[in-house]
Amino acid sequence: MSKESRIFDLEERLIDFAVRIIRTAESLPKTKVGNHIAGQLIRCGTSPAPNYGEAQSAESRSDFIHKMKVSLKELRETKVWLIMIVRANLIKPTSKLETLIKENNELISIFVTSVKTAKKKDKKTS
Repeated sequence: MSKESRIFDLEERLIDFAVRIIRTAESLPKTKVGNHIAGQLIRCGTSPAPNYGEAQSAESRSDFIHKMKVSLKELRETKVWLIMIVRANLIKPTSKLETLIKENNELISIFVTSVKTAKKKDKKTS
């Protein structure tokens, strides 16, 4: 698999993830709590895709690492909001969120590995 197709695959996964986050936010109850969580979830859950896009045209390795870390931070925040939705039983059945949380965890793992790899390469070149 070429580097370009791997990048495209991850970008596609992030876009699909963002769409699933949007749909999840839309299905939250239209209450004070539901609206608050929906807003937070949309903000953090849709930002990894464009941040990853920015990382692909980073001006330096440190810029790339920074943008990847921003995506990672937003993915971790998304995970917390999703767990809160499950624990507060805001979407029923909560099992509907299992595959989304699994994808969230996989994306976090990918970003953790990418940041570690980029940092190792950065140390070798400096």
